[in-house]
Amino acid sequence: MEIALEPEIPTYSGGLGVLAGDMLRSAADLEVPMAGVTLVHHNGYFRQRLDSNGNQSEEPEPWQPDRRTELMEPWADVVIEGRTVRLRAWRYWIRGISGHGVPVYLLDSAVPENSAWDQTLTNDLYGGDAHYRLCQEALLGLGGARMLQSLGYLGITSYHMNEGHAALLAIGLLEQDLGKGNLHRATASDIERVRRRCVFTTHTPVPAGQDQFSKDLTNQVLGEERINLLQATECCPDQLLNMTFLALRFSRYINGVAMHHGEVSRGMFPQYPIRAITNGVDAATWTAPPFRELFDRHVPEWRYDNLYLRYAIGIPLEEIRRAHLSAKQVLLREVAARNGVQLKESVLTIGFARRAAAYKRADLLFSDLERLRKIARQVGPFQVIYAGKAHPRDEPGKSLIRHVVQAAAELNGESIKVVYLENYEIALAHLITSGVDLWLNTPHRPQEASGTSGMKAALNGVPSLSILDGWWIEGCLEGVTGWAIGHDDDIPRDPSDECASLYHKLETIVVPMYYGRPSAYAEIMRSAISVNGSFFNAHRMLDQYVNNAYFPREGQFAEAAIEGGQ
Repeated sequence: MEIALEPEIPTYSGGLGVLAGDMLRSAADLEVPMAGVTLVHHNGYFRQRLDSNGNQSEEPEPWQPDRRTELMEPWADVVIEGRTVRLRAWRYWIRGISGHGVPVYLLDSAVPENSAWDQTLTNDLYGGDAHYRLCQEALLGLGGARMLQSLGYLGITSYHMNEGHAALLAIGLLEQDLGKGNLHRATASDIERVRRRCVFTTHTPVPAGQDQFSKDLTNQVLGEERINLLQATECCPDQLLNMTFLALRFSRYINGVAMHHGEVSRGMFPQYPIRAITNGVDAATWTAPPFRELFDRHVPEWRYDNLYLRYAIGIPLEEIRRAHLSAKQVLLREVAARNGVQLKESVLTIGFARRAAAYKRADLLFSDLERLRKIARQVGPFQVIYAGKAHPRDEPGKSLIRHVVQAAAELNGESIKVVYLENYEIALAHLITSGVDLWLNTPHRPQEASGTSGMKAALNGVPSLSILDGWWIEGCLEGVTGWAIGHDDDIPRDPSDECASLYHKLETIVVPMYYGRPSAYAEIMRSAISVNGSFFNAHRMLDQYVNNAYFPREGQFAEAAIEGGQ
């Protein structure tokens, strides 16, 4: 549903879209034969505005596809609500280090043949009501399948559904195989033929995060024949079309996005064999210019094979510190330009930049303001840079932003400065993840499927202080790549335990080391690059998808079919 291509194309809301973009960028680097499909989202996601109290307002962020992409001649038709909606496609090229190109097709319903309402269906990312959303997902899944066929992609071996938004692709493939109006004739072997071509990645560790639509709405949008098939294939539990169930039912390979997330997903869907491929980020994209130059000198192979970043362990500490200081200075200049706040480059700078959702708990750091004041007075000062958007209809997320801004107002003027930068997007993410000294992450366990912001920070020598959830369970080597908040044995019932751990680590380890033992801190920075940067990257991630999901070995999924009861 979203793919982050570049800052000037605002067709993404957060980590899901950035991950998709990173995956395709790595495909271009590694010359993997693949293409991306998404919607054009003419109005972008939204531009965030924050007032002095932290109240968020939104405005559209329109962009012009003809300035960044090329219009393709083929078109595709999709029948929804009994009428035909015509789609065109804009093509965007992602170029790899060798010049290899990966195309991304952005589907667009804004054509004269469509009704005024149908023309709006590719305007807004995650906008509108359930009706609008289901129509969008029909265009993405059904229309994506038809568009690829119209564009001449006739020998596709694997279709990768990234989250349940694209799950109607499976029905589209079945319609292509059987012909229009013949879904009622679908047999088990027909379904198996589709299943053998589909791969599904789930990014959601909680049932509430799955797209679900009522039977009446599904019947209205998709029609009786399609819903009869969906019910027959057990994709409509409790009279609701569950897009996750649809994707699970029609996929030969299913994975979560971190080791722990795979375990959580198997608990949610025990009848399916769910693997795990831990997320990664595109190293060349997310490494700041000073570190790119540093790696080019010391580890020249890193752009072609990110595993070579392992050899960053041999880079002199002083060069690591010098590169980081350069990135930090760029960030602090941007903070001053945006907010008029002068932060000091000598002060420990903590970063927290995530989508503003309640479970991410951006305000956990401020649970005890007096304790924070004590740490800053007695151990050493620190400053915190926040950023992140709340979905326009996410009131708890908006409340979280207000709470952070309120805490900032109470703390500022002492030994702690806090700033909240508005309109978090790719360009700002580059600056924050590379320019802070410490990356903070405090989600409710086990609701962090993976998380990738800390991976971006690690590539730039920024260690994490994080709850043991998502990727950090795999990436945390205590005192080597960063530090853990709490423990990974039990999910705490009382968040005060995690607060106590957070404050303890800051007071007794992180702040004293930053000011008192700068070389020891620089060693952790270097290890974050060598250990985490060399593994949590999109080259490694895509290589696992290629070998395990896209081009499986003969017989690799025989056991999976038996386990899944297929």
